[in-house]
Amino acid sequence: MKKALPIGVENFEDMLKSGYYYVDKTMFIKELLDLKGKVNLFTRPRRFGKTLNLSMLRYFFEDTGSIEKNAQNRKLFQGLKIAEAGKEYIGQMGMFPVINLTLKSAKQPVFESAYTKIKREISEEFMRHQSVLESGALNANDVQFFQRLAGGDAGYDDYSGSIKFLSKCLHHVTGKNVVILIDEYDVPLENAYFKGFYDEMIEFIRSLFESALKTNDYLHLAVITGCLRVSKESIFTGLNHLNIISILDKKYSEHFGFTEPEVLQMMTYYNVEERFPSMKEWYDGYVFGNTEVYNPWSVIKFLYDLYSDVNAFPHPYWVNTSSNDIIKDMVARADRETKGQIETLLDGGTLDIQVHGEVTYEDMYGNGENLWNFLYFTGYLSKKDEYFQEKYVHLKVHIPNTEIMTIYENTIMSWFGEKIKKEDFRDLYHALEDGDEQKVAGILSGQLFSAISFYDSAENFYHGFLTGILNQSENYLVKSNRESGSGRSDIVLKSPSLRGRAFVLELKVSKRFDDLEGDAKKALQQIYDKGYADELYAEGYKKIDCYGIAFYRKDCEVLFGRK
Repeated sequence: MKKALPIGVENFEDMLKSGYYYVDKTMFIKELLDLKGKVNLFTRPRRFGKTLNLSMLRYFFEDTGSIEKNAQNRKLFQGLKIAEAGKEYIGQMGMFPVINLTLKSAKQPVFESAYTKIKREISEEFMRHQSVLESGALNANDVQFFQRLAGGDAGYDDYSGSIKFLSKCLHHVTGKNVVILIDEYDVPLENAYFKGFYDEMIEFIRSLFESALKTNDYLHLAVITGCLRVSKESIFTGLNHLNIISILDKKYSEHFGFTEPEVLQMMTYYNVEERFPSMKEWYDGYVFGNTEVYNPWSVIKFLYDLYSDVNAFPHPYWVNTSSNDIIKDMVARADRETKGQIETLLDGGTLDIQVHGEVTYEDMYGNGENLWNFLYFTGYLSKKDEYFQEKYVHLKVHIPNTEIMTIYENTIMSWFGEKIKKEDFRDLYHALEDGDEQKVAGILSGQLFSAISFYDSAENFYHGFLTGILNQSENYLVKSNRESGSGRSDIVLKSPSLRGRAFVLELKVSKRFDDLEGDAKKALQQIYDKGYADELYAEGYKKIDCYGIAFYRKDCEVLFGRK
């Protein structure tokens, strides 16, 4: 029996005890201890192993107060790389009280709900440490305050300073400073930005972090994870000892995500290494520091499918786990220049961007550089090259792999479908009925000018573009024969009544602007040569119009004929 693949397993103890396949990332601990950062912020895209790594740190560092439980935790690391790293590292095991907090549950529609979720997470962490109440080391006031925080009965100001208070309690009981682990610190901020209560949330998170990380005399070490590097001024005010480790840093580069040797080792273990080319095309392409990295969530999901069927198709697994609100908002707001830049990326090109040290969500649309920085740090773009110019780091960025390209394309098509539903295309339908090919071409070109196309899958784009527009008609039914895989015309438009009109549309995509007219003629001739209208005549339609349409980027040529 092969080890089970750890789909959705984010608890280190569960991972090891239950016998899941584990990609050993324990040397993260060694590097963390070697570099001696006091407060460390690691920014990586969603689903790149941040939660599991924090769980690993908890089981490594935590003094549980139980000799038996500490021994069980030590046993988890037997046979892993950190166990062979030396006594100076093993000697740190089970030595510190640990405060472990996740903010990922704060993705809520209103501030009150998000704040309640964070408050509940804090209360549960107090409950996890309620043994301190039995120690006798706390005075009566601290015991009472601890109980209120654990029971969820304290006020706003109490919870904003609660992590520092818990640190003090743990220090008084154990005589040791604490390790603080905070996972997904920016989830409440991203959610609050898109839901409209960003100012309220940022005030609370700032207060929570300032007391826990800036003025906390009981802090030994803190590790924070998130997706974005949010401005020090907005969150970490005055936190001068904060060490930000982003995907640009050479340090820690191999500890989040899977390296290519790790992916190959997994595929060999499950006897599916013959599918490595598909794995690389779809899920590789990230560069953290100078390390080539694969999306771990998608690798595991694809391996799961391959283990059942070695011929399984890859899918964009990450789309269902990572918020695409940023891309949707970007497309909706895009001006002409931004649309052109998006098309460059969709066409396999690169953009040059200047890297910004820290940004806020409110800065996202301050200038184009902020937008591309957001997409880069969230995993929707990847570094192809790096250079230093005019005192700043610059990057050449591109879409990293087929999975992310698919996310862009699906998001853009979904946005375009929503956009055209709001428009009135009666002039287009009248032009089709009148055989006014020039007016049809003008209307379609106008829509293309405001749309975002992706030319590596151009035929699908133009087909979806035209089908979406025609589907808005209340008087005609649209049949997309391409989607049915038949050998018939691309699109048929017909009235519900046989006394009404019917249209046959054949599409071509030109390789050059000068080919437009000739390709439109070929499309129209194809309708005649292959008898695409015959089925409509057989149904009983008497008046059938034919259109050959050729597209080249933002231009089109339309030719009208009647069968």
